[in-house]
Amino acid sequence: MTMGKRTKSNIADVLSASEIGQYLYCSRAWQLHRMGYEPESPFLEPGKQAHVMLGNQLDHLETRLWSSRWLTVIGIALLCMSILLLLLGVIL
Repeated sequence: MTMGKRTKSNIADVLSASEIGQYLYCSRAWQLHRMGYEPESPFLEPGKQAHVMLGNQLDHLETRLWSSRWLTVIGIALLCMSILLLLLGVIL
């Protein structure tokens, strides 16, 4: 079986993993979205803003985690160097 070029008619037949997840969560909402209906709610915009804020917080935490890992590596390296110098009798 060979795969042909995607055309407008068969692109709609392809489901992404995200769409499968949406279908499993709520098949009716998935169907309405595929038909072009978008949800309307006064809570959508505040929810989107909350998700943006949470994403920014996660980015900040990821940066802090990266920094703390490097500081830990540097600390361990300095400790090892101190022990080595102590064993060699350089430090009194």
